[in-house]
Amino acid sequence: MTLPEPQFDHPPRPLVQRVGAIVWPSFFAAGVATMVFFAFVDPLELRDMTFPGIAIGRGVGYTIGFFTFWLATASSSLFTWILLRPSSRFNGPGSRR
Repeated sequence: MTLPEPQFDHPPRPLVQRVGAIVWPSFFAAGVATMVFFAFVDPLELRDMTFPGIAIGRGVGYTIGFFTFWLATASSSLFTWILLRPSSRFNGPGSRR
């Protein structure tokens, strides 16, 4: 009697679901980080300390800050997703020794 081949993992999720799982939570985290950071730091004072020769207004400073926080939190989410992928995706039944 032949036993069926064991299922090691569920099928991969759709790309839009994987991207959404990284981008959406990082968007919320970036929003919170931006509010907290800019509650204490004025973008114009930050500009004067870092790039005094570049004409950056408050709105542009907030925008740059938000996208910087979004990039940082998305990178964190992506790294977590990479670490949590099932090992069976890489170590299938043919690679066992």
